[in-house]
Amino acid sequence: ANTTRASRNYDGTYAITGHKWFCSAPQSDAFLMLAQTRLTGGEDALSCFLVPRILPGGERNPFAIQRLKDKLGNKSNASSEIEVDGTTGWLVGEEGRGVRTIVEMVNRTRLDCIIGSAAGMRQGVAEAAWHARHRFAFGAVLIDQPAMTAVIADLQLEAEAATWTAMRLAAALDSGTEQDLAFSRLAQPVAKYWVCKRGPEHAYESLECLGGNGYTQAFPLARRYREQPVLAVWEGSGNVIALDVLRAMATTPAAIEAFLGEIDLARGHDNLLDTYLNSVRDLIASAEPRTARMTVEAMALALQASILVRYAPLAVADGFIQSRLGSRSLVYGALPTGVDLDAIVARA
Repeated sequence: ANTTRASRNYDGTYAITGHKWFCSAPQSDAFLMLAQTRLTGGEDALSCFLVPRILPGGERNPFAIQRLKDKLGNKSNASSEIEVDGTTGWLVGEEGRGVRTIVEMVNRTRLDCIIGSAAGMRQGVAEAAWHARHRFAFGAVLIDQPAMTAVIADLQLEAEAATWTAMRLAAALDSGTEQDLAFSRLAQPVAKYWVCKRGPEHAYESLECLGGNGYTQAFPLARRYREQPVLAVWEGSGNVIALDVLRAMATTPAAIEAFLGEIDLARGHDNLLDTYLNSVRDLIASAEPRTARMTVEAMALALQASILVRYAPLAVADGFIQSRLGSRSLVYGALPTGVDLDAIVARA
């Protein structure tokens, strides 16, 4: 549906004309921009262009910012609506393969979203834990009240799972091996879907730990609560990501093998985990669009549990398995007995 058009100039550059409803970070020095080009066969197809703000000769490239978006949050990182009119761009990748070209950037940005959500969770639980350690109520420091201890521990479990997962995915992209790239093709959208979706709820529960102070702009968690949803929206919101997982499974069988091989590395640690890994295999085998979200959620929890078993402290891994893979509560703080709350809270 992209209506922006690009025509080839005599010097090999392209003149781009059209309207962009969303242009992120308009203060940037250059942009990747999609526009329709006329291919040799006569059909139109999207191509990808590098569009600088300042041309090599020093003159400004036509780039009219019509307005900044009045967003829910993320206000310090501006988004804009723009017009380009004869704006110069350089072709990136093959003509007519613009979406494929820009997806390489999108995949890196999806990892950014996972890391950003994990960082937001860390901020949330750190603020909540600090407040609870310094607030005296009902005869004891708040962190020592059993109900609050359970909430902080649960928030920390979520933050740990998100952080270890983000680091595993970053390591996979850094390694660049065929096995790790196949694993990333499936694991990255799985983690993008789940970790980013957990962010807003985590921010809210962290905010609530501060009571009324948390709901004021003088404290940082009100802003964190507004910031977290954008990471789930950026580079593909929930259904787009879940369907991308199904598409990857349908087109890249090696990705399924690599993903299953990764989660199976934790087999034998816990009977509950082994049973859950078996159920994930069944869900993958029967996945369809109607069950996409359920399948991706199960894959994400299995991946996080497997990573925690292999890398995180035992109290964290076992606490995650008991609270996420068995009968789960819909709210933070309702942890089953047997979870080592003190060990987990100490890490917050």
